Amino acid sequence: MENKEYRPRICDEMLKRKLRTSGAVLITGPKWCGKTWTGLNAAKSALFLQDPERRAGYLKMASTSPSYLLRGETPRLIDEWQDAKILWDAVRFAVDRNTQKGQFILTGSVSVDEEYENKNGEVSDIDRMMHTGTGRITRLRMRPMSLFESGESNGEISLSSLFEGKTDIASESSLTIDDLAFVICRGGWPVSLSTEGEDALEVAKDYVEAICERDISAVDHTRKDPDRAKQLLRSLSRNISTLTTNKTIMGDIIANDHTISDKTLDVYLTALRRLFVIEDIKAWQPSLRSRTGIRTSDKRQFIDPSIAVAALNIGPKAILDDFEYFGFLFESLCARDLRVYVEPLRGTIRHYHDNKNLEADLIITLADGRWAAVEVKLGSKEIEEGAEHLKKLADDIDTSRFPEPSFLMVLTGGQMAYRREDGVLVVPIGCLKN
Repeated sequence: MENKEYRPRICDEMLKRKLRTSGAVLITGPKWCGKTWTGLNAAKSALFLQDPERRAGYLKMASTSPSYLLRGETPRLIDEWQDAKILWDAVRFAVDRNTQKGQFILTGSVSVDEEYENKNGEVSDIDRMMHTGTGRITRLRMRPMSLFESGESNGEISLSSLFEGKTDIASESSLTIDDLAFVICRGGWPVSLSTEGEDALEVAKDYVEAICERDISAVDHTRKDPDRAKQLLRSLSRNISTLTTNKTIMGDIIANDHTISDKTLDVYLTALRRLFVIEDIKAWQPSLRSRTGIRTSDKRQFIDPSIAVAALNIGPKAILDDFEYFGFLFESLCARDLRVYVEPLRGTIRHYHDNKNLEADLIITLADGRWAAVEVKLGSKEIEEGAEHLKKLADDIDTSRFPEPSFLMVLTGGQMAYRREDGVLVVPIGCLKN
């Protein structure tokens, strides 16, 4: 069902590959990140469970004859499948009976990667069903658009090429500091790209409002206080790209909400994770020559930096006036883009911080054991400091037990991409792609 207005996504080829090797593919990710459009671009027929004119009929049909709703040319898109949970079993059964590949594409905006319990200690029906799909329904994670997908990175430096050893780089980004402030506030929401000027900033604000007023309660059918949800998002926003603990977050919230408990905070955080609002970065623990202790706390991150800006109700001018906070938001932008870029490489993002305060903002790890260390520096004056951190970390790795890094990179908000004499790469975020 080709759409001429569709903006190509990096995950398009991943979806095609998964459809060639599996009977069904589940696309997960936050609302408004483009799951439906991407699924529809690869599908030949579709079922939209949230169609207001047909929803009631679809749900009745699902309860009596779910297989009827699966009829259609394949691949068939089933959008927001969790609205009729029985369709999961119907798809699984259809894939079992017909071994043909690429029969169904399912989309969903709620994480079911783990068994989450509700307030009565019961595991949800969706979570139980997920385990029965193993081997039949594969998954694809989507995130908001990277700068390359939105057309703001020229993509002249490829992350995959860097891992292949092609590190003689040269490029120039057209993004200015003002541009970076704007794209951070706008975010990677596809609908915002078709909106001009400052109106594009309203998308993230509407997203945060929808999360707090409706979605955070709907995710586990437990009523939550919208004001408390907003306070939590504001606290997380103030601590973005840091190792701030739940205890600190609690202390921040308690100033305005003295009734909140540790258990309540955990319930809210779990709901935000299930909605893909929060995507913290886990710690990397390599083999070191020294006996240095490594901090294992997660680094606070949202799925998109615009969530932090919207939760605090600020805009580009405010973050330009606070360069330190701008740096934390820029790191969040880089983390989002790198996560999008490493997905086709079967990679993940980690962070490193030891008890001697040696750190690497982001560590890229691939499934085959290759890795790279990244320091994020918004300004050019910080490049030297970032490079020194990276070289010290590389020197401390026990290469008898752990491979040497494929490359060391300072990811910047500047214009020029080049390789330093010491081998460290300096790459503007406006030059990078997968």
